[in-house]
Amino acid sequence: MRHLTLAAALALALPAHAAGLGDDGLHKPDWLRDTFKDLREDLAEANAEGRRLMVIFEQRGCIYCTKMHEEVFPDPEVDALIRAHYFVVQMNLFGDTAVTDFDGATLTEKEAARKWGIMFTPTLMFFPETVPEGTDAAKAAVAAMPGAFGTGTTSALLTWVRDHGYESGEHFQKFVASRMNPSN
Repeated sequence: MRHLTLAAALALALPAHAAGLGDDGLHKPDWLRDTFKDLREDLAEANAEGRRLMVIFEQRGCIYCTKMHEEVFPDPEVDALIRAHYFVVQMNLFGDTAVTDFDGATLTEKEAARKWGIMFTPTLMFFPETVPEGTDAAKAAVAAMPGAFGTGTTSALLTWVRDHGYESGEHFQKFVASRMNPSN
């Protein structure tokens, strides 16, 4: 009986929907896409599904990545936005898997991170439905979120990108403020 009580207590202490870790030490929620990491192909597939392409950079042992996967991504609103509107490809900040950039360059994940200016994990990068030929991911991205944020900011960013808020001229911070205080 004592073992059963201890097991029940441990189960309650674990996050309800935390993603398990893969062999690379990165979180693996079921909404991640397993692709060849050719951004041109990933964008075409995202478009075919009526979704937006999002790339998430993470690294083994990242406490902020864990925070996002345990506290933010499982939030019902955030989870629903990701599942309904995003095609998510994960990259390892220090990984050696080959990536093909929009401009056709093939490099490793860690080289892509350096080329695109990724310094923090997690970093979420969002892309438009069309990317001009010869443009790399850093120039093509319509938004990037470096670091861990709460559910409100993350939900707002997912909504702002989904709705093309970056095209309206409204700064993202103004959008967040209007969601938190509608009288502004």
